[in-house]
Amino acid sequence: MTASILLQATGGNPIMSFLPMILILVVFYFFMIRPQMKKAKDHKKYVEELKRGDKVITSAGIHGKIIDMTDTTFLIEVESGAKIRFDKSAISLEGSKALNTVK
Repeated sequence: MTASILLQATGGNPIMSFLPMILILVVFYFFMIRPQMKKAKDHKKYVEELKRGDKVITSAGIHGKIIDMTDTTFLIEVESGAKIRFDKSAISLEGSKALNTVK
């Protein structure tokens, strides 16, 4: 009998007290986590589709052309003829896409 009095005193349904926290988590997922996962998936797909001869921009802003690839790295030739090896994750998705679409 005291439990029913306690529930009535606190507002009834205990799930209603957790509803704001659940809504915050749902909003956080759809506006923060899900778009970031999609962006990472798109970046991975783009990097896997790159091939020799493609022009790329790294996240550091270095422009170059892919001349060799391994499982985890690209060998990029810059304008001066120097060759630099970069990790595949260092390729900028937005910059490289813009560079390859404008001819």
